[in-house]
Amino acid sequence: MPDVRAVALGLGAWTGALVVLLLPGWPALASVVGAVVVVGTGVLRRWWSLAWLGPLGALVAVAGVAALQHVLLTTSPLAALADEGAVVGLELELTSDVRVVSGRYGDLQVVRASVTRVEGRGSAWSLTAPVVVMADADWPRLPLGTTLETTARLVPGDGDVAALVRPTGEPSVVAEPDVWWDAAAGVRRSVRAAVAGRDADARELVPALVVGDDGGLDPELADDFRTTGLTHLLAVSGTNLTLVVGFLLVLGRWVGVRGPWLYALGVLGIVGFVLTARAEPSVVRAAAMGSVALVGMGRNGRSRGVRGLGVAVLGLLLVWPRLAVTAGFALSALATAGILLLAPVWRDALMRWTPRWVAEAVSVPLAAQVACTPVVAALSGEVSLVAVGANLLAAPAVAPATVLGLSGGLLGLVWAPLGVVVAAPAAWSAGWIITVARWGAGIPTAAVGWGTSPASLAVLTALCLLAVPVAPRVLGRPGSTLACTGLLVVVMLVRPPSPGWPPEGWVLAMCDVGQGDALVLRSGPASAVVVDAGPDPGATDACLDRLEVRSVPLLVLTHFHADHVGGVAGVLDGRDVGEVEGTGLLDPVEGAMEVGREVGRAVGREPVPATYGLTRRMGEVTLQPVWPRPGAGPTDPGESAPNNASVVLVAEVAGVRVLLTGDVEPSAQSALARDLTGLRVDVLKVPHHGSRHQDLDWLTSLGARLALVSVGEDNDYGHPAPDLLAALSAAGADVWRTDISGDVVVVARDGELGVVARD
Repeated sequence: MPDVRAVALGLGAWTGALVVLLLPGWPALASVVGAVVVVGTGVLRRWWSLAWLGPLGALVAVAGVAALQHVLLTTSPLAALADEGAVVGLELELTSDVRVVSGRYGDLQVVRASVTRVEGRGSAWSLTAPVVVMADADWPRLPLGTTLETTARLVPGDGDVAALVRPTGEPSVVAEPDVWWDAAAGVRRSVRAAVAGRDADARELVPALVVGDDGGLDPELADDFRTTGLTHLLAVSGTNLTLVVGFLLVLGRWVGVRGPWLYALGVLGIVGFVLTARAEPSVVRAAAMGSVALVGMGRNGRSRGVRGLGVAVLGLLLVWPRLAVTAGFALSALATAGILLLAPVWRDALMRWTPRWVAEAVSVPLAAQVACTPVVAALSGEVSLVAVGANLLAAPAVAPATVLGLSGGLLGLVWAPLGVVVAAPAAWSAGWIITVARWGAGIPTAAVGWGTSPASLAVLTALCLLAVPVAPRVLGRPGSTLACTGLLVVVMLVRPPSPGWPPEGWVLAMCDVGQGDALVLRSGPASAVVVDAGPDPGATDACLDRLEVRSVPLLVLTHFHADHVGGVAGVLDGRDVGEVEGTGLLDPVEGAMEVGREVGRAVGREPVPATYGLTRRMGEVTLQPVWPRPGAGPTDPGESAPNNASVVLVAEVAGVRVLLTGDVEPSAQSALARDLTGLRVDVLKVPHHGSRHQDLDWLTSLGARLALVSVGEDNDYGHPAPDLLAALSAAGADVWRTDISGDVVVVARDGELGVVARD
């Protein structure tokens, strides 16, 4: 029986951090004092044993550190200057790699840093304070460990940073990165170089497996990894360290390293791993959990591993209390706890009728998945049904991909061709993992929606807790195990119909694909005209499946921005697609070329420009492109040319007139108002996701009873604009949004127009 006192120590530390981080000041203090009084009284009166003092001490210690760090951040001179929006001079050291993100007005470079000196408002301070630098795309990209000086405007920060830094001047390098950062960067470059000649996905996955470097991974593949429960392979995790350091220890034993020197080699491996993967809190957390796993593999491993887990949680939270509210920390700790506490029991149950290697292969991913399921569901709103099987199939390839990928990188520093040869099996192994992820994500019911409400998560947590005593009973008998496995396979392979979906009499669907457009016009039984494909193939494919669309006589791509064409593969997958049309402006070129390749592979020909003014009938859909008009002349140069080149369609389905506007902006809308004088429609697809840049006079003149806004939840563009929504509502339109209602379907029954939403 493992000693759970150390686990209680870790839980006490975790509770202390959560109390301070989630509650405001005085309630947090009252909670900590209350816990001290209750436990202290119970111990003094001998209601409880002295063992309670350990978790209480951990709670108080971590709560104290968290409160102290919070006070230091909020009272920092940086925080005060940020509240004033001051422009200051800074000296800072970059503590992370640069990450490029899309902002409202273009790409931004985001990098964490530590400020050591600040000058502003006539004063100067020497300090140590964490910040996040948000620089424009053309700001010089400097490596981790660089110390620099720059001028910047400070913006109030949130969480664990004192301020956000928006540079206003060019950086001046004060000191280059230390030698160990240069060495770590060299290893990372060498790992990439060793697999540079491999398949595009494999050459990006190997660095992700080795050191968590997933910057170039295809977003669609990353989604497949999420669906199949393999995301942990893409980030720095305890598994990475366990494999790398474990291999190093085996190699050390093989060459004769023994005793204290073997421990020293292990420590050296851990330090080298942390430096190579970047010494950020998440990496150190992964290293700590990986070290616990290594301890758990040794003699009396279960007991020592459980003690190590509790100590690791306490130690990490004493240094970085904010880890307590991060998903990565929760998943790491829970997965490690599941493997240490649940997997041995479930393995022993399976060993009654299976070989040990089979029992261990099944019990480890199963225990980790059960332990992590409530947190995963809280993050994604889904419960993966394929996760255990996918991890089981991928597991044999993870070790060679990781170990040989790193070995190839290290040897490549000495002689590049040798590194390429050694890393070749790593790329092959990565290819197998990619195949598993794509196959698993393609299963009809790879995951089921669960929701993120407190009630749904409480039910799921209760079910996972119930699995702890029930699983050994089920796994201990071949009949019950095989019956449950068979039932799971049937559920995965047969896509369950959505009750009452699609609704009877539906004519138009606006798919919830996030920040993008995907509209579906019903042309007949199992047939529809699709206008735009959204940003994500999986979301678009799933929406069309829910609508039971198997044939697409016409796919129209209004323009080639990724949020309209990124999901083309989802439309083409498994469906009979006829004509594919788009705008004549091939901008952005990359998007147009990628669409051309996708469509060419699927239907044997590239998209052709939609013919202006040509009225066609496809089943129950009558369709006419009304923009862009040949010879219409340039639109406002201050607006997006690709947006204004969007194909605009007037459609009619079962007597319902619809205007589909793509992303046209005000100048193009004004031209349409002149071209289509007196146009009246029943349904308006609001242009450009509800951007504030609209010709409101024209939009409100259309007389639409329904206004549909396809928009992503919590997008950073400010879509949809409140003024636009208010104007449409004032004009008599009922406004529906995908970020609030999910899939939105327009229904025509008995001459009446209605809407059915699917959250």
